[in-house]
Amino acid sequence: MRIGDVKETVVMALGTLRANKLRSGLTILGIVIGVMTVIVISSVVNGLNSRVSDLVESLGSNVLFVFRFPVFGQRPTTEMLTRKQLTYDDAMAMRDLPHVVAVSPALQYTDNTAPGRAGNTAIRGNGKTMQGTILEGDTPSTQDVYELDMLEGRFFNDEDQARAAKVTVLGYDTAAQLFPGQSAVGKEVQVAGMVFTVVGVLNKQKQAFGGGKNPQDNHAYFPISTFHYIHPEQLDYWISLKYDNAKNRSLVQDELTELLRRRRKVRNEQPDNFAIFGTDSLTRLWNNITSGLFLLLVALSSVALLVGGVGVMNIMLVSVTERTREIGVRKAIGASRQTILTQFTLEAITLCAVGGVIGLLAGSAIAIGVSYVFPAALSSIWMAVAFLSSCSIGLIFGIYPAWKAANLNPIDALRYE
Repeated sequence: MRIGDVKETVVMALGTLRANKLRSGLTILGIVIGVMTVIVISSVVNGLNSRVSDLVESLGSNVLFVFRFPVFGQRPTTEMLTRKQLTYDDAMAMRDLPHVVAVSPALQYTDNTAPGRAGNTAIRGNGKTMQGTILEGDTPSTQDVYELDMLEGRFFNDEDQARAAKVTVLGYDTAAQLFPGQSAVGKEVQVAGMVFTVVGVLNKQKQAFGGGKNPQDNHAYFPISTFHYIHPEQLDYWISLKYDNAKNRSLVQDELTELLRRRRKVRNEQPDNFAIFGTDSLTRLWNNITSGLFLLLVALSSVALLVGGVGVMNIMLVSVTERTREIGVRKAIGASRQTILTQFTLEAITLCAVGGVIGLLAGSAIAIGVSYVFPAALSSIWMAVAFLSSCSIGLIFGIYPAWKAANLNPIDALRYE
């Protein structure tokens, strides 16, 4: 089939669309919905992947976390929940390991009676109140481990830690709520009936999911020695450790495991009664979630494209019936079976391609709109996959009508009324 014939076929297909706008629109609706679904879901997943990557980077490079049980990807068992807690001395012992740059033990107060365990803790200052503030006790090395970015002021230092100074560092939202339009540094806040001086304010922290406030920005950090006065009952340490080079990850983890097994008196035949994990655990958990989202993407788009394909086959069969005499005339003047087959197949592909283009435009518009309230980023790869899938549907479901048209007897076709 010549290039000119291909162009003519595409023009004829577009003419058929214009002549039967409602029927053609309903026919390609499934294709449009299928392609639009692919674009929207893939854009959201792509945007979330980018946010999660940024979040993992914000947790700090070359960082390991140590807790008495794993917190990512599995529900803790009864045995895990009853394990002996890690101690401050465990964290201090880790500082002597080779390749370890900084170690930060942390304690956090969570109100387990509150919905979602968000906590009902209130922090007051300047005549205002901030609800649900996360109270956390840290050491000065926390800033080195997590590479915290200060908006103003400073983080508490070793002297504050040694004398249990009544100082605090506020998260971005906490400071903005209590001291709107003014500097929080040097001001006083009240927590649990005690008065603290604000020495610093953190910059906004990254979060994986857009929309709403980031809970990590509603934070109040205290020297860990001071935190013991606020909530002496909190002794469940979370330890963060930063090491010098990514290539030393396995070496540091092995030495850390040996140290903790010895300090916690774990016998040789017994498994570890603690968990060591890095930011890659969060990445693996997210990848498991997104694999489920992609299965949903494939399922939804496949159903829509299948429905659209059936519609395309139906309209092409109707088109073959309506143009039986035309097919007979073309065969009578020398058109080959291959030419007729190619013509109707190209018409089906063109029909689906138009649906694919509309789906791409609609899906892109929705994805751009969603990006204002939720992380979303268009993926050129998935746009190409969606469009090629729509064309493939035209090829697959257009073959039978085209074959039927190509095999019509020219004499019977000319007699058809």
